[in-house]
Amino acid sequence: MKILHVEAGKHLYGGARQVQYITEGLAARGIDSLLACPIDSEMSRQPPVGVRVLPIRMGGDGDIGLAFRLARLIRAEQPDLVHLHSRRGADTWGGLAAKMAGVPCVLSRRVDNPESRLAVAIKYRLYDHVITISEAIRQVLLDEGLAADKVSCVRSAVDPAPFLAPVDPSAFRAEFRLPQDALVIGVVAQMIPRKGHRYLFSALPGLLERYPELQVLVFGQGPLLGELRGDVAARGLDGVVHFTGFRHDLASWIGGLDMLVHPAEMEGLGVSLLQAAAAGVPVITSRAGGLPEAVQDGVTGILCPPGDVDALAAAIDHLAGDPALRHQYGKAGRQRILAEFSIGRMVDGNLALYHQVLGR
Repeated sequence: MKILHVEAGKHLYGGARQVQYITEGLAARGIDSLLACPIDSEMSRQPPVGVRVLPIRMGGDGDIGLAFRLARLIRAEQPDLVHLHSRRGADTWGGLAAKMAGVPCVLSRRVDNPESRLAVAIKYRLYDHVITISEAIRQVLLDEGLAADKVSCVRSAVDPAPFLAPVDPSAFRAEFRLPQDALVIGVVAQMIPRKGHRYLFSALPGLLERYPELQVLVFGQGPLLGELRGDVAARGLDGVVHFTGFRHDLASWIGGLDMLVHPAEMEGLGVSLLQAAAAGVPVITSRAGGLPEAVQDGVTGILCPPGDVDALAAAIDHLAGDPALRHQYGKAGRQRILAEFSIGRMVDGNLALYHQVLGR
């Protein structure tokens, strides 16, 4: 079996990392895996193991020429199936390219953004099957009119190995220049509106009255960085909130957090939450999208109504004041990741759907 994967992301963030896991896992199972990705992407510079990378110019949603470039690539490589992994034009133009080349095509959908029923009726005709990374995203598509036999859920995975080693608390605090007695909240998310950083910042002043030792590490980058820095300064939180940027060594440090807070308004699943759980860190997040599938309320963390600052503050207060509960949630989270979110399980789920589509 020969599969051509298409990923338009330039950085090895959550979605692209999942593509790396899938393609490497398929290659290890003897599947001939090719990967079309942007010329200037990290994937083109660091190809997945056992995968042949085909760098191609990708200009986003307005790049209609991408359909023709991908169609030429498909005809030249003659894969049995095309697997589209991202948006940024790769979904629509990739679907058209597969139709032009007469090759079956599946789409991975990683977001729970709503679409109109008309858009779903037109766009999803391009795909032989749709794979969602959470049941919540699958339900969104069903509610918008996609036939149940055309969409399946295969959850994202996490490689737990880099997150299992214990983190020395003193070394962790020295790395980020924090007081040794700091109680550390982490946020790992792209800096865009729907990730909800502002809700955490709104909750902090009241929490600091009870827990003056609180410190917040904000991992990631994005277009809202300047605005978020301004918000922190306006609230007088410069000595409390620390913007660390994008860290390639995050796996070495995330286990040093006392809790991860992810107050997103919407989310497909939340790979950073899975990583934190693998590191034994309890998670506070929103009851939105696929997040309740990543965090079990009262077992591995706490779920709050999205956008509810008071509920978020109460959840942080609850964990901040109870070290034993933090340990309990962290231990349960790690056990769940090892049992339910393995890379092998995700690879096998995708491969089974390839066989289903090709057999049909």
